[in-house]
Amino acid sequence: MAPTNALAFRQLAGAAAMTNRHQEALQACAQAIKLAPDDPMLRVLMGSLEADAGQYDKALAQLGTSLSQGLPVREAFRAHKELARVLDKLGRFDEVFGHLHESARLAPALPEYSNQPAAQLLGMIQANRKGFDRALTARWAAASFLPDAPAPVFLIGFFRSGTTLTQEVLDAHPDVFVADEIGFISAIQRQLHQIDPTPQDTASKLRKLDAQGIARLRSAYWRRVHDHFGDSLGGRMLVDKFTMNTIDIGLINTIFPDAKVIFVVRDPRDVCLSCFMQLMVPSAATAHLLSWRGTAAFYSCVLDWWTHVSPLMTAQCIQFRYEDAIADFEGTFRGVFRFLGLPWDPAVASFHRHTAGKYVSSPSRAQVAQPLYSSSVARWRHYAPEFEPVADQLRPWIAALGYDQH
Repeated sequence: MAPTNALAFRQLAGAAAMTNRHQEALQACAQAIKLAPDDPMLRVLMGSLEADAGQYDKALAQLGTSLSQGLPVREAFRAHKELARVLDKLGRFDEVFGHLHESARLAPALPEYSNQPAAQLLGMIQANRKGFDRALTARWAAASFLPDAPAPVFLIGFFRSGTTLTQEVLDAHPDVFVADEIGFISAIQRQLHQIDPTPQDTASKLRKLDAQGIARLRSAYWRRVHDHFGDSLGGRMLVDKFTMNTIDIGLINTIFPDAKVIFVVRDPRDVCLSCFMQLMVPSAATAHLLSWRGTAAFYSCVLDWWTHVSPLMTAQCIQFRYEDAIADFEGTFRGVFRFLGLPWDPAVASFHRHTAGKYVSSPSRAQVAQPLYSSSVARWRHYAPEFEPVADQLRPWIAALGYDQH
């Protein structure tokens, strides 16, 4: 419809990239560059797409040339992030953090990150820690309305911890339907604040609700699910995968005390390294991941909240390690499906074929479209000296999660 519109080809390249159609993405971006050869964003995009396609030498040259010629702040920020990713793949580990720190230096000039309510999110986590207790989370555990409005399964963790791998394995099962980062719980929280517009925190508002109010929120959740997916859910088990629903797990447990929760953990050092290296969609949460110290501090804050709230939950919970899934895929996921009450289906081992060409919202879309690989395990060792400034924040979680011997 618009064969001379560079923006149309740029958007086409982005759409193809989001569905792992790498060659189509490269062709569309090349056409966009022909139409707008002076657009610096397109040059950086091409470097990113070349990296996604495994053309690391081309990506290195593309991004390095773009930076040497001078870029606007936003494009320079992205170019440094992408260049760090490429250098990591090429094994030039001593050059990676220089680009990551340069991207951190540029980040405050980007309004899409600096305008995020990052401090407000930390305040909400602290309010949750003070407000949720066993009396609240278990208040409706025996309510008569529970059988009429079933609870979904919630798949949570921290960014880059293995939740996307888990979602794709689960989604390959014929009896499972995964909602990928839709934000249903955020919508229900907004509805709660509409029901009670006072400035009180979430826990205080939930404490004032009666059974009818809780039932109303449960029904609203399922109404949003069906409005979004129509009849495609069928009779399958819904897995609501929204990684940072970890922050809202108190709200989730209070409304769905009969839910099941899957919590995925990974070596905190690999989590933080991957978060700092990855370009993330701007949000109040990802705004904390722009600097190295900020990444470690936010990880520590979220894990502290999870450690506090998990013993208070009535929801059934299984926690497993990403590394165990890599080392013993079938044994680990047999346990997960057993927890869900579902039979083992050998087809889930070919999850990457199910994923190829499919839209996956997280930055892990390229990784989960290929067979399992172990190169991401203990990746932090390449950067061991860089962990000295954040050691005090990560050391307790390395020990608590059993990674102190790794």
